[in-house]
Amino acid sequence: MANFENNISDGIKNPDSQVSGIPLSTGVVEEAVPGLLSNAIDSMIVKVRPMATPLDQISRMGQVRSVDSMEVDYFSVDTRPDTFKIRTASAYEGADVPAGMKGFRISFSEKGALDLTDTFVKASEAATGEGSIFYVASREGDDLIVYSAGGATLSAKEGIIRMGRAATQLDVQTPQYTALPTRSTNYCQIFKMQIEQSLVLKMSHKEIGWDFTDQQESAIYDMRLGMEKQFLFGRKGKFFDQGKGENVLLTGGIWNQTEKSIGVDLQKFDSSALIDMLRAAFTDNAGSRRKVLLAGSDLIAAINKIEHTHVITARDQVTAWGIDFSELISKFGRLYVVYSDVFDVMGMPGNGMIIDPEYIQKHVFIPFNAETIDLRGSGQRNTEAIVLTECSCLTLRYPDAHARIVANPTA
Repeated sequence: MANFENNISDGIKNPDSQVSGIPLSTGVVEEAVPGLLSNAIDSMIVKVRPMATPLDQISRMGQVRSVDSMEVDYFSVDTRPDTFKIRTASAYEGADVPAGMKGFRISFSEKGALDLTDTFVKASEAATGEGSIFYVASREGDDLIVYSAGGATLSAKEGIIRMGRAATQLDVQTPQYTALPTRSTNYCQIFKMQIEQSLVLKMSHKEIGWDFTDQQESAIYDMRLGMEKQFLFGRKGKFFDQGKGENVLLTGGIWNQTEKSIGVDLQKFDSSALIDMLRAAFTDNAGSRRKVLLAGSDLIAAINKIEHTHVITARDQVTAWGIDFSELISKFGRLYVVYSDVFDVMGMPGNGMIIDPEYIQKHVFIPFNAETIDLRGSGQRNTEAIVLTECSCLTLRYPDAHARIVANPTA
């Protein structure tokens, strides 16, 4: 027994060595190379009808994080905003106001809107390239003391645009840049699917060649389709099952994890409307320039009816993450479009969701696995059974990098 344990531990401690002198079993493989078997299963799962479950497909081939709890705390943060609105403003006549400049005391509703040495301009004057620039000189409680040259004034409810920081020659330090993340919680849901086949059926001749492997593939597809709906539109929740004496956790979908919505009128959806949609999707966020649109049939039909222009070009097929997309190329970025019948099933054929694959995080408490249950040996049924299990959830790292597409929002 000692030699057996030593052989295993030696093989693990030295990655270049090989485990020898013992049978190679799943336990040995999992201990020597953690995750190898799970990765192999995942690589098989993504080959099962990927076009039907694009979100689940992308999440499996993207960033997957193992977690040690079914309740996942995650932090989402977006880039610091460029524009703010002044809450209060008044004249400041302190002795520290430089000669020839005016001083103002201002405050904002947002914490950390501006910091010392920040500069800003009035939004009403930004487009003209004229007007004064303001400098944040000091802080008094929640108020900021700012200076401006010339006859510029500031008033409450006025919009401002944050510019660059301005340091002096002797400045070594500057106020720290802080982007405070928002803490959120999601639950990992336990997804299960059981497949059974009687031993009599197994031994019987099947003309169409339907065997247990085919049943597993069909079951995995059905399981992934349910997960796709849950990952998109699930409602986060927890309740106690009195009969089982345990809590049941429901995962929340990404549809409600972003507050960014883009309204489209499918009755008037033309090339101009498409450009406006792309502009809203790719601007005002910290996302990448390659995003994916999961869309219902009405939205897909509206996009297909648009004629190509010199501004937007289309490619018939682009394959990524094992999925065949139609690609829209614009000056704002590339949008991969794929039909998702989940939107039709949910009664939203005109809606869709633009996701940024780089900023979707999958949390896995129990990796996808298949467990054989001996129902015959336990005296229950003369069948062989396999139970498929995964416990996971999806979260958005940068919520504003993703957007809901809502058809006819005023209808």
